[in-house]
Amino acid sequence: MSTTYVNWGESRVKLTWNRSSILPQYHLITSVHGFCFQEDKLLLVDLNHRGWDFPGGHIEIGETPEECIKREVLEEGYVEGECKLLGHIIVDHSENPRWTESSNYPKIGYQVFYKMNITKVLHFNGAFESSQRMLIDSNDVASYYLEWNALYQEILDCATQ
Repeated sequence: MSTTYVNWGESRVKLTWNRSSILPQYHLITSVHGFCFQEDKLLLVDLNHRGWDFPGGHIEIGETPEECIKREVLEEGYVEGECKLLGHIIVDHSENPRWTESSNYPKIGYQVFYKMNITKVLHFNGAFESSQRMLIDSNDVASYYLEWNALYQEILDCATQ
């Protein structure tokens, strides 16, 4: 497990990568994300108001984490594929003085990560929250993703092994 600290807005948050085939408790999963590949190219989506990112989002009522990532990838990147669970990031606000019981997220929550092998590329029409998509060499991701960090790199390395 690797740990790093990031600044999210004005909050300093501890992130720890846990490569695991076991999902965390469902009610503590705050989001689901995917590294999606077509052959050796990585999918990035240009999210409105955020810039280039990998697909992901929040679980809807009645959805499993895998169903969530498949929906998010379809909505943001207009692709479909087969998923494999990579693990999760433990998002720990214990050292964040701005966190309170009324915060939007739990003191300790989880971001689940999947690898998707893209099997179908659909026409992109930007009807949801992304304005474009691209497939890049995964070695170039830090040039596009402005908040790329060592933890994301470790997850990407797990996905490409």
